[in-house]
Order: sequence, then structure tokens, then C-alpha cells
Amino acid sequence: MESTDRKDRPAPPARTHDQPTIEKIFEWILWNSRYVVLLGVVFGALSAIVLFIAGSMEIFDILLEYATFSNSHLTHEEILIGVIGAIDFYLIALVLLIFSFGIYELFISEIDIARMGGEFGSILEVSSLDDLKNKIIKVIIMVLIVSFFQRILSMEFTTSIDMLAMAVSIGVICAGVYFLGRNH
Repeated sequence: MESTDRKDRPAPPARTHDQPTIEKIFEWILWNSRYVVLLGVVFGALSAIVLFIAGSMEIFDILLEYATFSNSHLTHEEILIGVIGAIDFYLIALVLLIFSFGIYELFISEIDIARMGGEFGSILEVSSLDDLKNKIIKVIIMVLIVSFFQRILSMEFTTSIDMLAMAVSIGVICAGVYFLGRNH
């Protein structure tokens, strides 16, 4: 199940014949305990599916209410808040998928079927835990930005200070995204 063409792993030393039996057994158990990450992979992927469905249902509900000509017609803000909430669900689902792919590739094996087509190489290029962490952090930052804008849409601005605080907040977020993008 382990891929043999991993460039980042050195060849194992050929010293197994020198080891005591208890050490061989212990190392075999320890090495195979890495398969416990499959729980994170499976439940991370299932959670992502649930979030994709929840986001889609939120958009479906908005479309359904918008299409019906009832007395409780949605305002533009309510539509935007619902759609941004769905985007939030989708982004968190992406974090879970990236996490699932990454820990599978780090601890179990490369996902060969995805690499055959070559189109998902940049998503699956995870060579270390730091690389996985950086990919996840970028998506989490986007989730936080989307959540911030969702909250701003539902706020009521009563003074000019409220408007100024919103403008400064948006400016700081834009500067942060600019500097985050400059690193790559």
C-alpha cells in the first residue's frame, strides 16, 4: 500500500537481521499504528460532505423562498447573508478535504488515482506537516474573512464611528490578504 517512489524518504537501513525479536515486533506495531489516521481521513471527508450538503441546502432554501411570491419576501441583505453563510460552509468543507488528503498522503500513501490525471497535483502536494498546516491556514483565513463580511451585513450602523470602524476593518483585512499573497 506504501508508494515506493517518495523522494523525501531515505531508504531504510538493512539491519533487521541484527535486531532482537522484541524490537522488531515493537517497531512493526509502532509503524502500523499510523493507520489510526484513517479515522481522521474518513470522518474528515464525511464531515466535508455534510458541510457541502448543508451549504447547498442553505442556498436551496434561499432560492425556494425567493421564488415563492409569499408575504415574507427576502431582502437583499437576507439573501447575501444566506449565500455568504453557504460559502462559509463550503470553505470549511474544503479545509476538511485538504486535511483528509494531506494526512492520508503523509501517513499512509500517495493518492495514485489523483496523480494519474495530473490535474490535482497542487492540492495534493503535501510533503510535510508544515506544508499541510500552511494550506489549511490559508483556507481558514478565508473562512474568517467570509464570516466577518457576513456579520457586517447583519450589523446596523448608527453613527459615523461605526462606518469608520467598518472601513478600517476592511482595510486591515485587505492589507493582510495582500501580505499573505506576497509570500507566494
